[in-house]
Amino acid sequence: MTEFEIAALLLTLSALFGWFNIRFFRLPHTIGLLIMALSSSLALLVLHAVFPAMGLVDALRDLLNEIDFYSALMEGMLSLLLFAGALHVDLNLLKDQKWVIGIMASIGVAISTAIVGVLLWAAARLCGFDVPLAWALVFGALISPTDPVAVLGLLKTVSVPETIKAKIAGESLFNDGAALVMFTVLITLAMVTPAQQPPTAFGIAQILVYEGVGSILFGLLTGWIAYRGMLAIDDHVVEILISLAVCVGTYVLCHRLHLSGPIAVAVCGLFIGNHGAEYAMSEKVEEYLFAFWEVVDELLNSVLFLLIGLEVLVIAFDLSLFWFALLAIPIVLLARWVSVAVPISLLSMRKAFSRGAIPILTWGGLRGGVSVALALTLPDEGPKALLQAATYGVVIFSIVFQGLTIKWVIGRTTDVPVADG
Repeated sequence: MTEFEIAALLLTLSALFGWFNIRFFRLPHTIGLLIMALSSSLALLVLHAVFPAMGLVDALRDLLNEIDFYSALMEGMLSLLLFAGALHVDLNLLKDQKWVIGIMASIGVAISTAIVGVLLWAAARLCGFDVPLAWALVFGALISPTDPVAVLGLLKTVSVPETIKAKIAGESLFNDGAALVMFTVLITLAMVTPAQQPPTAFGIAQILVYEGVGSILFGLLTGWIAYRGMLAIDDHVVEILISLAVCVGTYVLCHRLHLSGPIAVAVCGLFIGNHGAEYAMSEKVEEYLFAFWEVVDELLNSVLFLLIGLEVLVIAFDLSLFWFALLAIPIVLLARWVSVAVPISLLSMRKAFSRGAIPILTWGGLRGGVSVALALTLPDEGPKALLQAATYGVVIFSIVFQGLTIKWVIGRTTDVPVADG
């Protein structure tokens, strides 16, 4: 199939599943799409087991293999989704929570990576699997960042105290950059042979500083250039084109400059959505531009969650790995709780936090497409099947179970009504 035919099929399935969800199930849109796609995948696997001669699963697997999930998300969709999400985040609330967001998006990810890695390594030994500690830490890096797409989608469906919402949104926008650098470093270390020289601690620190600070400054620069362009005109079509150009242009240039595209695009989106909307856009332009990005956000969200549900046909699952994947869920949740509780407990000595902040941030830290994309890039040299099964188990549990029960958690830990937000 051509790329256009694949895109047409995915859009058609998204529309069809979306209609069925609204008509009959009334689940949150992305969660409903994921559940139906996952159910369809499992039904096809059962049908294939009963009637293998039909070849349905093989045909669909071949089709999905034509889609490079990593490239589609990390080199295409993610820039647009991050920009659209950042555009709607209130920068003033983010400034008030800057310390906790910064610590959770950096040190918190490191803490979670270490805890997940050590506990998964121990769990693997107990289950009789051979997972070296280096590879367990690689899994910790790919599963620790909360997914901005899943998290920002969740925040649209529930009422959360504004300060907690700012923490969740801010962390999810910025922790991808730290996690991607950590994942790259750890997978390099895991694949080092005795004849190779591993990267030094100083070299790793240089990379983290260059990609972190450099990406923030670059995002501010491109956002300012786009802002100046919008300030000079009043035309909603051209200003939407400028926003689209600065989004994809920033991401592509970051790739060339070895900067973090997710961090730069998030900063750029925050700048345009706040400073740009206040000073460079007329009321008409702001209405059209924000409506355009809302449509882009919903459209790409639909396709992404549909793909996550269908990817079960691509990932080679072994039923013997089921219990190991199940064991990974409480390990990741425990690591998430520690990575949230430690920064908040330390910072609470200087400032007050909303009631229920730790449980809501823990339970609302969803994993999604970023983790799946990174898992699909794991090399064959490591315990690929084992780590992919664990990744998929955590992601499905996170999006479906945590996503559907977050209202209950909010209602139990705060005074906020649990009606849809």
